Amino acid sequence: MRLNQNTMLLGKKVVLVPYTSEHVPSRYHEWMKSEELQRLTASEPLTLEQEYAMQHSWREDADKCTFIVLDAEKWQAQPGATEESCMVGDVNLFLTDLEDPTLGEIEVMIAGVTTLGLTKFEAKIGQGNVPSIRMFQKLHFEQVAASSVFQEVTLRLTVSESEHQWLLEQTSHVEEKPYRDGSAEPC
Repeated sequence: MRLNQNTMLLGKKVVLVPYTSEHVPSRYHEWMKSEELQRLTASEPLTLEQEYAMQHSWREDADKCTFIVLDAEKWQAQPGATEESCMVGDVNLFLTDLEDPTLGEIEVMIAGVTTLGLTKFEAKIGQGNVPSIRMFQKLHFEQVAASSVFQEVTLRLTVSESEHQWLLEQTSHVEEKPYRDGSAEPC
């Protein structure tokens, strides 16, 4: 999504940076070769060229917002550390419902309420991925659907005004900075 292409979010434990082509070969593509990770994320194995094409489409599509998650301590504490050496995961947000622009399907919990105007988050998780289901339930997501065909459950969080305020309080330390303008480089 072009909306986040120049946005970096600096938190206490993680830094979110836009998913760029530089992230593909060194870590991301290697991660996605894992059969266990493919199973847990309902992903298919892709060639390196397909992974680059996927990254490009995620960058250009108006309905996808993807960040790479960096270990903030490692990234900020090691002079010259690369983003790729500090990568620990990714966060994906899909705007899936054209009739409801306040709904976004999320893979990892983030505070997307202020910029995107989202008030509902959905997570579609494989029925066998119990650790992810439990994590989202701890974050107050509730099961709203199950598909025996796709072997997945849909969990939803509807953000009330009080939860919105709580999210803002919990993320008040997060700084939004321009991505790669020189001012946000590691110390």
